[in-house]
Amino acid sequence: MEGNPVRSIWEYANPKKFIQTTDRVLPGLSMLAALALLVGLVWGFFFTPDDYRQGSTVKIIYLHVPSALMAINAWLMMLVASLIWLVRRHHVSALAARAAAPVGMVMTLIALLTGAIWGQPMWGTWWAWDPRLTSFLILFLFYLGYIALWAAVENDDTAADLTSVLCLVGSVFALLSRYAVNFWNQGLHQGASLSLDKEENVADVFYHPLLICIAGFVLLFVALVLLRTRTEIRARRTRALLARERMG
Repeated sequence: MEGNPVRSIWEYANPKKFIQTTDRVLPGLSMLAALALLVGLVWGFFFTPDDYRQGSTVKIIYLHVPSALMAINAWLMMLVASLIWLVRRHHVSALAARAAAPVGMVMTLIALLTGAIWGQPMWGTWWAWDPRLTSFLILFLFYLGYIALWAAVENDDTAADLTSVLCLVGSVFALLSRYAVNFWNQGLHQGASLSLDKEENVADVFYHPLLICIAGFVLLFVALVLLRTRTEIRARRTRALLARERMG
């Protein structure tokens, strides 16, 4: 009789099982991430033409768009992990959300900085209180608050509860960051560079290396989250052992 697939998934909530599995997965995943980033960035920066309107500045798209997508999706991943913690009380899910936060924060910062660099020659200003830019800045502040809250609360379970609630609230701004251009017509930020509607995508000469860069950022994010989650599991074990020694 075949095993229950749902039960099989929950087996990875066991810290020992998680570490054993990631021991096998991480090396290959890291190599794939490095290869995709290398191919995508080299192709995009050195083997695509300048845009007829934006010139060479358009090539920042290979950093800006993937980092912006991962900034939003990292928070959504944290939301799913936080909900699993609140419902099932699996410690690996809470630690995975904690591990993803610094990675997502860096992605958000990259998106903000590259957006400013891209926007200055296009808009004539480094920053504008555009709906998407503003919601992205607020998302960055939520990342900072989430990380600070984990650091401020000594009890891990209490910290996981509080940060899970914060993650639920911050998800509003993650969605606003994704769909702000659709909600509000005003603002300088252009529409989506990628969509299910082929007519709204960038030209094919930019589109294909961009897809590879996005794949590289996704693989890099997954690899970093797995690596950091392993570190968080071991740090939690160390804290538990030290607490037992103090009590004993």
